[in-house]
Amino acid sequence: MDTAALNSLLCPICGLEFSDSTPRSLSCGNGHSFDFARQGYLNLLTGHGTKFVPDTAAMVEARDAFLDAGHYQQLADALSEGVRELLAGRGAGPGVASDAEPALIIDAGTGTGYYLQHILAKLGQDASHNVAAVGLDISKFALRRAARRNPDAVNIVWDLWRELPLGAGVADVVLVIFAPRNSREFARILKPGGHLLVVTPLPGHLADIADEAGLLGIQEDKEAALKESFGGEFELLGSQELLVPLQLAPADIGNVALMGPAGHHMDPVQLGEKLRHLPAVTGATAAFRISMFQPRSV
Repeated sequence: MDTAALNSLLCPICGLEFSDSTPRSLSCGNGHSFDFARQGYLNLLTGHGTKFVPDTAAMVEARDAFLDAGHYQQLADALSEGVRELLAGRGAGPGVASDAEPALIIDAGTGTGYYLQHILAKLGQDASHNVAAVGLDISKFALRRAARRNPDAVNIVWDLWRELPLGAGVADVVLVIFAPRNSREFARILKPGGHLLVVTPLPGHLADIADEAGLLGIQEDKEAALKESFGGEFELLGSQELLVPLQLAPADIGNVALMGPAGHHMDPVQLGEKLRHLPAVTGATAAFRISMFQPRSV
């Protein structure tokens, strides 16, 4: 695991930096110690834990199957290029010495690590890029897969609505891809001039299969709501809309249904029976907005 990523962490109990690290554990100066799971992730949740229900193993499996089929590859490519351009602009690109301080990417709601994996692969195509990464998610089932995808990143079980176990001003880029948006904490951990990239669905996202997959509708004023949610700490620098035509088999539609919030209440067997009437291929459109924010100057 990257030392720079480990050095960005704070003890969730006392707030001190971790002064002692091994491949198996982290310890702070007050003796609070946390062990890495054998699957490679780190659980820092303490105390009351979280009131949110993590994604189950079945939900995570469905998401991995859908993403690995390449349906959202265009989104992964757009994010990878966007992060590459941001880091090049901050001196993390060609011409920077390999021993320079790494740029730090925080993937808030990393899930199975799919998007972060593509971003790191894109940056790794140029040896002069020097980056470290931390992935945060509430689901240990997702983080088991994230740790396999991104073994050099630090993958942490955490509730994004709590104060993040990261120092102030440590991150160059924070990613929030279909995940909770804790704007105050994101602003705290970003370096001056750092950037926040947020991915949200556009109205009409997967509307062609919404009934079959039990998807909720997307509010028409979602962009205005997004701006308002970040308005106190961030200013919007720009956004990009991405429309992706899809050809989905019934199994793909089933995975869409299971991998979202509705998956907590679905029975995979009953869902399969419900989707049996569908044709071999159903056309649909994925519609995304990538919004770029920067912390407001104090």
